[in-house]
Amino acid sequence: MALILHLRTARELWWQSHLQKLLPEIECRLWREPGNPDDIEYAVVWRPPEGGLQQFRNLKCIVSVGAGVDHVLADSQLPEGVPVIRTTGTDLTQRMREYVCLHVLRLHRGLDRQWQAQCAADWQPDITPLASQRRVGVMGLGKLGADAAASLASLGFDVAGWARSSHHIDRIDCFHGDAQLADFLARTDILVCLLPLTAQTDSLMDREFFSLLPKGASIINAGRGEHLVEQDLLDALETEHLASATLDVFRTEPLPKEHPFWAHPKVLVTPHVGSMIDPETGGREIARNLLDFIANRPVADVIDRQRGY
Repeated sequence: MALILHLRTARELWWQSHLQKLLPEIECRLWREPGNPDDIEYAVVWRPPEGGLQQFRNLKCIVSVGAGVDHVLADSQLPEGVPVIRTTGTDLTQRMREYVCLHVLRLHRGLDRQWQAQCAADWQPDITPLASQRRVGVMGLGKLGADAAASLASLGFDVAGWARSSHHIDRIDCFHGDAQLADFLARTDILVCLLPLTAQTDSLMDREFFSLLPKGASIINAGRGEHLVEQDLLDALETEHLASATLDVFRTEPLPKEHPFWAHPKVLVTPHVGSMIDPETGGREIARNLLDFIANRPVADVIDRQRGY
């Protein structure tokens, strides 16, 4: 019984050692040193190569090193019928909670304007409305999105949520489906995107989408770069229909140095740090899910491959 590990990181040897200690009865192998592929029953991966998992004929489950699984499902040769498990846990949730609340508060209190005033040695008191008068919308109401929405509501913001399917969250006005998207966007001053990437959400944030937001709205995208049509965002900023964008995820990562987002005065770029997985606790979460799977205990993080999350 063996596990194959695929990570694009300089810490792959650390991950191998860490998981081996947590899973002593399973031999943990690196992708570049797989040994007999028929030994491999479990795969722990981030962005595996196209068709790469197909070589392991006895594969029983695939674990994504992160909450997103789109990088696994993008494989057109992904073995059929093999369960895919995402990695969540309290650390990922806490990190995303911090990221979302930080940037919503930054926009709400006008810290970018205050910084510009400081650079000009210009004393400019900025009177902002109460949080209860600021309408925040969170797209994606899974573990990360629901927690972020609840955290924003606890700070006093007027929070709504939108997802493909119906949800109920205390103190959150929940919208769902295509029919309710326009109404959700119309009541949103600061939009937070935490959607999973699926065929339905790819390029969702486009010119028409932005036109449904109130003039002067801001967006925060910490979901996936593929949710955003980049030129349409630049156009919406240029016409001042949107006031600003905070972007943590991009279609190409790392973001190319020549990309216009880097120098745009209305865009804040962060390098995909919204909810980075912590190797210590992430490894324990992966091991726990694998041991539950092997013992035929329920694993809440098994995704629906048809839905994509």
